[in-house]
Parts: sequence; structure tokens; C-alpha cells
Amino acid sequence: MATASLVLEDDSTLSKLDLSLLKLERVLALVSGLAVFSLMLLAVFSVSGRNFANAPLPGYVDWIEQAMPLISFMGISYVMREGAHIRMDILVGQLRGRALYLAELITTLAVLLLMVLLVWGTWAHFQRSFDFGAPMWSRDSSMDIALPLWPAKLLAPVAFSVLCLRLCLQIWAYARGVVTGHTVAVPMIADAAKQAQMEADQLKDEG
Repeated sequence: MATASLVLEDDSTLSKLDLSLLKLERVLALVSGLAVFSLMLLAVFSVSGRNFANAPLPGYVDWIEQAMPLISFMGISYVMREGAHIRMDILVGQLRGRALYLAELITTLAVLLLMVLLVWGTWAHFQRSFDFGAPMWSRDSSMDIALPLWPAKLLAPVAFSVLCLRLCLQIWAYARGVVTGHTVAVPMIADAAKQAQMEADQLKDEG
């Protein structure tokens, strides 16, 4: 389930690194949002051209193919930092203190291992698509208007690498929590009262 969470901050090196990485994550999330908006505009243009001039946008499906990594992966690290991803917390949500940090540390280590393997695999996939020794015209391209696919395939290892940095910071944070009993730079599940307060603060800021 998706739950409301908050990320604590302080003057520690960990928190400063967290906020520095957050700037990059916000930029990538913004790019992802702009990609969604661009596809919406392309859809309007293509449908309008088909209906009014019998001339849809050439290569519309090819452009969707290019934009999918932007939509799917570029905001993943930001979502991980904010704790806004979908997760099952029936068990973890009942834990508190060091037990919670230990459980999160173990699962985050597992996720980091998976993401390192995905970075390796997606980078190899990009290399096969780019094929450094092949002439440009013979490289991997889309079916309709022959857009090169390697830029889109490069986005996956880039986004996953940023996520690996985020996971490394979270492992540091959870390890600190296991030792000291409190930590920063990781999303903490908010109870009902805290969620209500967060929503009230957000409405106040928007008003």
C-alpha cells in the first residue's frame, strides 16, 4: 500500500548528502513529468491531424517508445526517497525503533543488490543497441521512422544508477538507526495524527 511518510533532516553529513542528491532527483522527476506532458501534446496533435487533415503524426508510436524510459524510470529515485512508492507494510508498519531500522536495512540491501544487477544488465543492453563498432545507419532503430533507440536504452542505467546512490544513502541511514535508535534521510511512516497534520500544513501552504 502507499502510505504517507516524512523525511527528517539535521545538520549531519548524511542529511546534507541526502539533500544534495534530492536536487538531482527532483530534476529527473521533472523531466519525467515533462515527458508525460509532451506525449499528451503529441497525442492531441496526432489525433487532430488524423481527424481534420487525414494526416496523423508520423512515427507517433516511435516517439512513445522513446519516451517510455523517461516516464517509467527517471522519477524512481525521487519516489524512493519520499517513500511514495507502492509497498506492503503490514508487518514493517508494526515495527518501531531499532527493529524497524533493521528490517528496512535488510530489505534495502536486497533492493540495492537487485538494482546493481539491473544497472549491469541495462548497460549491456545499451551497448548492444549502440554497437560502438557499427556504422550509424545499421544501429538499433525504431520500426516506423527509424529513430535510434540507444538514447532511450541509456536512460535506464542512468536512472538506476541514481537509485543505487539513493539506496546507499538509505543503507547508511538505517545502519545509523540500528546503532543510535534514530536517523534521518529516510522516509518514516506517519501515523494517522501525523498524516492529518501534514495534510493540514499542505493546505495551509497552498492557501
